[in-house]
Amino acid sequence: MAMELEAAGALSVAEAGAHGGHGHGHACTCANCGAALTGPFCHLCGQHAHVHKSLLHLGEEVLHGILHFDAKGWRTIPMLVARPGELTRRYIDGQRTRFVSPLALFLFLVFFLFFVASLSSGTTRVTMSDPAARAEARAEFVQEVAQAKAALRAAEGAGQADAKAELAGAEMALALFDKTGADGSERRWFTSNEFNMNTRWPALDAAVKHAAENPALTIYKLKSSGAKFSFLLVPISLPFLWLLFFWRRGVTMYDHAVFSLYSLSFMALMFALVFAIGAAGMGVVAGAVVLLAPPVHMFLQLRGAYALSTGEALWRTVALLCMAGVVFLLYMALVLLLSVA
Repeated sequence: MAMELEAAGALSVAEAGAHGGHGHGHACTCANCGAALTGPFCHLCGQHAHVHKSLLHLGEEVLHGILHFDAKGWRTIPMLVARPGELTRRYIDGQRTRFVSPLALFLFLVFFLFFVASLSSGTTRVTMSDPAARAEARAEFVQEVAQAKAALRAAEGAGQADAKAELAGAEMALALFDKTGADGSERRWFTSNEFNMNTRWPALDAAVKHAAENPALTIYKLKSSGAKFSFLLVPISLPFLWLLFFWRRGVTMYDHAVFSLYSLSFMALMFALVFAIGAAGMGVVAGAVVLLAPPVHMFLQLRGAYALSTGEALWRTVALLCMAGVVFLLYMALVLLLSVA
């Protein structure tokens, strides 16, 4: 009897697959992994059994993505701004299904920051009176364009969009360089004999000198490389956070990593807002935000995330602000070394 029931069940499943699954045009196998389907979703990879191929459904997926972000993102971002300590503490304690993970939020907001910066930044006017130096700088811009074209030819799938954006940026930078200061009316920032730096790190010294001699190219490279190397901020930050709590039991490097990612996410969001405010002509407001928001946010996040008293949070906020300056300088030095050298 049991065998007959199993056979009948298998037959009904096969018939359902042969007739389009559950009455909605489902295939009998998953289009993604090829597993046999027994319901509206694949039990192995989770993909929906019915694969839509209509333009209307494409718009529906976009709307669903926005609403899905609304379910987590718009719950996470307000807490990131107003109650960062509680958000950090709740995520560390395991309450994770309701919030966007710190790494995902960091990557998204860093991309958003550089997107806003690229829209709001004006033309960089840097010219050179020395024809030889100008020719050398232009040759580097041309090389950047050639490398971007080669990367586009080699790119496949989703990577083509990034390669096209990189090529467009390189071509725009070259066009702006050719357009600004072609008459040599404005002088160069430094000459090779004027600028020398000795950090006892020869590669960094050479990168800084090269950057000073070719500021237009350097600005372009920093803009294009800043987002790529933004992840370096986290490992640079962790040792400094550890110094603030190394004697406290129960505080782990994982706690510091979550704290750092959410803190950096807020800073990315803040600077995106600052760029937008500055582009709107409200430089005073943008400056006030930069001066006031970071210390207040650090204080609230430290006090809530690590369960500190007001005094404990205050002195750590001051120390963390100083450390943030050091972290930023180290980050800029590494980005400069990686993008210019």
